[in-house]
Amino acid sequence: MYYSSILPEVIRIADEASEKVLHIYQSDFKVSYKEDQSPITAADTASHDIIVKGLRNLTRDIPVLSEEGAEIPWEERKHWRRFWLIDPIDGTKDFTQRTGEFTVNIAMIEDGEPVMGVVTAPALKEAFWGIKGEGASMRDRTGRIHRIRVVEPRETLRVVASKNHLNEKTRTFIDSLGDHETVQAGSSLKFCRIAEGHADIYPRMGPTSEWDTAAAHAILLAAGGNVQTPQGEPLKYGKEDVLNPHFIAAGSWYF
Repeated sequence: MYYSSILPEVIRIADEASEKVLHIYQSDFKVSYKEDQSPITAADTASHDIIVKGLRNLTRDIPVLSEEGAEIPWEERKHWRRFWLIDPIDGTKDFTQRTGEFTVNIAMIEDGEPVMGVVTAPALKEAFWGIKGEGASMRDRTGRIHRIRVVEPRETLRVVASKNHLNEKTRTFIDSLGDHETVQAGSSLKFCRIAEGHADIYPRMGPTSEWDTAAAHAILLAAGGNVQTPQGEPLKYGKEDVLNPHFIAAGSWYF
């Protein structure tokens, strides 16, 4: 598939979902909780509905897997060579705490690899996108579009971490890096900060799901970075268990 031909429409779909999400974010929204006690709001479901409808109109023959979608059995999913993987809102805690550090995420997965991704940060008015082998770009809050690429680290490593998920294993890994400074970022923006050259490495030694990482992973790959497990294996998608192993995201200098 020639992904660059559909990328503008995928960005438009993400922007439409972002506009709806921002409208709810600026209202007196209510927070509910799923069975696993993770928060969910009307913004999650509204974003899901817009994205799923848009993607099905765009590519009717490609299945869609969403965090907020119905459970799709492995017997069906295991035959998917190519599929859309979406997280209508990554960083719902950031959404409910009104930090602005939440994102809308759309990825295309092909043979287990994220080959195209779009990430928008509605409250920050930023957007990022990338295609494997074709580079990555961002749209800043003024509407200007820039090409982005990972950079070689300076003397002091800039480590991006989440204030909501900084556990002991992650702290231990960060301490092992030596001289460093911490760059705080929420949701999938942690990958995007590396992709645009504002951070160097993001270790995650805790649970995430495939939809949390896929879109921003694709952008980081397109920007010249990589994501691997601590054992050096690539982070793969379309597994029976949608939970990711621990991983490290960084520029190519690390791997």
